Amino acid sequence: MSDLSVEAKNKTPEFPLITRLAHLCLKTDKLKEMVTFYRDVLGLPIKFDLKNDAGTPFGYYFDLGNRTFLEIFDHQLAAKQWKHPADPLERAKAMHYGHFCMESPDLVQLKAKWLEKGLKSSEIMKGMDGSLQMWIGDPDGNAIEVMQYTPESLQTK
Repeated sequence: MSDLSVEAKNKTPEFPLITRLAHLCLKTDKLKEMVTFYRDVLGLPIKFDLKNDAGTPFGYYFDLGNRTFLEIFDHQLAAKQWKHPADPLERAKAMHYGHFCMESPDLVQLKAKWLEKGLKSSEIMKGMDGSLQMWIGDPDGNAIEVMQYTPESLQTK
């Protein structure tokens, strides 16, 4: 793999065709626990749900702001609805997915609110990018980073 030149890295397309992350999709065999965690513990509002032909909700869209969503689907019900095989959910050691990150304007306040709800997080620390960060996990074991941008954050420069 070759290194990109600084010029190539900094080249901005005239019209960016990708403007933001639209959603991240998680499949689960613990839909009720996942909905409770993301809605009641993390406080994310549900924008809408998707119901199967029998009227049973099998997918939820959580609103992360700015038209960005986290979608969570019951693996078996989604496969049945969309008529595709439901391979077993396996916690593979060689997954390419690492974590996802949400932004917060105040990690100290968020950490205190989560502690009131019984959710433990890592300590708040400053990352190599200059942003504050803390970590939690959801009921399926997905790693979640929560980040607060600072004046030193490389993302805001």
